[in-house]
Amino acid sequence: MIKEIKIESFTISEDHKPFIIAEMSGNHNHSLERALQIVDAAHAAGAHAIKLQTYTADTITVKGAHTIQDENSLWKGRELHDLYSQAYTPWEWHKPIFDHARSKGMIAFSSPFDTTAVDFLESLDVPAYKIASFENTDWILLKKVAKTGKPVIISTGASNISDIDESIRLLRDHGCTDLIILKCTSTYPATPENTNLRTIPHLKDLFNCHVGLSDHTMGIGASVAAVALGARVIEKHFTLSRAEGGVDSTFSLEPHELEALVVECERAFYALGHIQYGIQTSEVKSLNYKRSLYIIKDVKEGEVFTEENLASKRPSFGLHTKFFDQVLGRKAKVEIKQGTPLSWNIIA
Repeated sequence: MIKEIKIESFTISEDHKPFIIAEMSGNHNHSLERALQIVDAAHAAGAHAIKLQTYTADTITVKGAHTIQDENSLWKGRELHDLYSQAYTPWEWHKPIFDHARSKGMIAFSSPFDTTAVDFLESLDVPAYKIASFENTDWILLKKVAKTGKPVIISTGASNISDIDESIRLLRDHGCTDLIILKCTSTYPATPENTNLRTIPHLKDLFNCHVGLSDHTMGIGASVAAVALGARVIEKHFTLSRAEGGVDSTFSLEPHELEALVVECERAFYALGHIQYGIQTSEVKSLNYKRSLYIIKDVKEGEVFTEENLASKRPSFGLHTKFFDQVLGRKAKVEIKQGTPLSWNIIA
């Protein structure tokens, strides 16, 4: 069995309910007040952690580097530098956001996007690191994060299996002992058809570690299904209201949806249970409602049992239905009223 991983008070293991991460991203819309409200709403919905992204436009790209041309992109026509200038979370906000989350018993951490972000997050004593899909082949960043010795959650979007393998070997070689891999599709939003959840148990077996889902689909169905396939970490983007906009708001959950995600993922986890056959304690009373043989029409003493006066009915207080053919043609020992369960002592 893969060893359990502790991230502060939460245990990630096969035997624990899924760890639900609410990803704030840029949905604060450059308002610290709104960012704190997002923390409050995530806590009220039952999320276990709030996650930020730690970068600036200048640490993630350079002006003039690229303008998005993809017709299907939510950000078509935007230069990357402008987009990240809008989306980033000011570094001076991290501490008040983290402190606010911790005051509510939530775990707070972030995705660093370069080594300076790691140094900054270390100064805030984050309990874990998340590696975003687009950074999962940045060996410079991976080495830096691994050397902290803290748990690492890494997404696998837009990656070949060789990319994932190299990155995981690198993390482990440089000090990472607690690793969680998230299946991820790096389209925004992702579709159910390109989510490919059957990869989750394969990732677990291939890399011998805990697995989860970074879910960019609409709704919660993919995440719930992922739990049934072994996911023990679920990450979803979160906003107060999609209608109020934000760089990731289109594919983010609203508070009532996040609450449903938490509830349904836990239900899926508990429903997995274990391999079980036989009658459970909770089912004992239900045995009364199985079928058995009943008199369905008044029978006189000496009258023959036929399909007209004997049938399979509920409850289970009569003879087992396996004796039906054996009883047909035999005679009643006494007069029997309709609704009487059949027993051997009234059969001649």
